[in-house]
Amino acid sequence: MRTVLIGLNVSVPATPGSDPVAEARRAEALGFDFVSASDHLHGSQPTDEPWTLLSCIAGATTRLRVATRVLGLPYRHPAVVAKMAATLDRLSGGRLILGLGGGALDAEFSAFGLGRWRPRDKVDGVEEAIQLMRGLWTRSPFSFEGRLFRTDGAELEPKPARPIPIWLGTYGERALAVTGRLADGWIPSLGYAPPDQVVGMRERMLAAARAAGRDPDTLTCAYNVEVRVGAGGPERPTVVAGSADEVGERLRGFLELGFNALNFVPTGPGRDEQIERLGREVLALVRADR
Repeated sequence: MRTVLIGLNVSVPATPGSDPVAEARRAEALGFDFVSASDHLHGSQPTDEPWTLLSCIAGATTRLRVATRVLGLPYRHPAVVAKMAATLDRLSGGRLILGLGGGALDAEFSAFGLGRWRPRDKVDGVEEAIQLMRGLWTRSPFSFEGRLFRTDGAELEPKPARPIPIWLGTYGERALAVTGRLADGWIPSLGYAPPDQVVGMRERMLAAARAAGRDPDTLTCAYNVEVRVGAGGPERPTVVAGSADEVGERLRGFLELGFNALNFVPTGPGRDEQIERLGREVLALVRADR
């Protein structure tokens, strides 16, 4: 049976006392497989930029993979992302997971002067970005003429030493089809894709993979889940909460839905304690007999 990957979302808010690099070191020591960071650059609350943050984390760890969850495409041209990804993957020893998305919060991009992307543009943009980046990673010079993006005899050196995995955070019909046809992984969030809907989404994504002649078993299906062990914190349907046994049982239920990776987003008071309990009490329960 395929080994389940388990990640931890590190703290992005740049508030006094926060130390995401220390969190990542602790996650590595506790046995997590990867850490992730979200990409919301605009806002009145202080935050860290995820690419810079994950670069620091990669330099401070030795085994842990680093995942963007997920980069909002309008913020950065995909040719630039391709170069950034090739560099970080090489310098980290092949530990990057490149998460991409069309960008859910239009106000963020408008505030930065990047305009508003129509839903069609977001899906088409992600599809073009994947083709463009993989072209730059494998061919030189590389020209690409898309509706939204283009390159003209672009040369990216050195090439990545391995295929950099691309995970997409997608939900709609067209976006799921793009994921199945082109991506290496799918990372929906429980808050946007509850269990009664996510199974159908996953099957539509995998059907697109089969139609494209791909083996669906090669795709990573990762569920992004807010978790809390013990009492306190928000009571929401999108939070998996309870004792360690209760949390572990519910998370294992997500694996039975067809997921082979989970990304924990600790929520509620006592973040350091939550990370410790998730690592010491919950990881083994989720991985048992797998």
